[in-house]
Amino acid sequence: MRGLALGLWAVVLLQSSVDGRLDLLLRAAFHPLVSSAGGVLLMLAVVQVLVGLRQWRGGGEPSSRQERRLSAATAAVAAMLIALPANPSFADLASQRPADETGEESLSFVLPPAQRSLTDWVRLLRSQPDPQLFDGDPVRISGFVLPMTGAPPQLARLLVRCCLADATPVSLPVRWPVGDPLPRTDQWLAIEGRMAIESGQLEVVPERIQPIPRPARPLEP
Repeated sequence: MRGLALGLWAVVLLQSSVDGRLDLLLRAAFHPLVSSAGGVLLMLAVVQVLVGLRQWRGGGEPSSRQERRLSAATAAVAAMLIALPANPSFADLASQRPADETGEESLSFVLPPAQRSLTDWVRLLRSQPDPQLFDGDPVRISGFVLPMTGAPPQLARLLVRCCLADATPVSLPVRWPVGDPLPRTDQWLAIEGRMAIESGQLEVVPERIQPIPRPARPLEP
């Protein structure tokens, strides 16, 4: 049973490495570590199965009931992860995490306005807080819809240093079209428009809003 549990966890890690699941949970730089761990677990599972067969043929002492139950529970959890891949709600996660303090980072290079991602815009606005500098600049960004308490939803992305456990949200206010229903939480959108000043701060004024699928790699460093 221990060999089966190890084998199933090896499948979880190896399958996650090839089916894109890790892109929802972990930065790409760490993916090889997961693949390597899966390979090691697979080898340990094979060794464990061979040892168990040798003990069984030699009439060795069977494992305890508590050990068998623990192995069975571990195998069941791994089987559930194989059958039900993770599908996290970025909006729910962002609402429970502190905002990213990107203003502490120095910008060594600034992209032209139309080439800036949502994260680029947030970092730039925090390093250069004068809204007049960017009023009227073109904007082409994408992100997920993040609800805000007492305010219209914003467009957001998640920044990670390693994985979702240390994720922090960054977002931009959006002047949603008057009369249109607000987009649903967690929906991914691509927005083209311009920056405009409203109540002393910049917000995105959309000229085109396009629903998009969640990107294959939605997490940003």
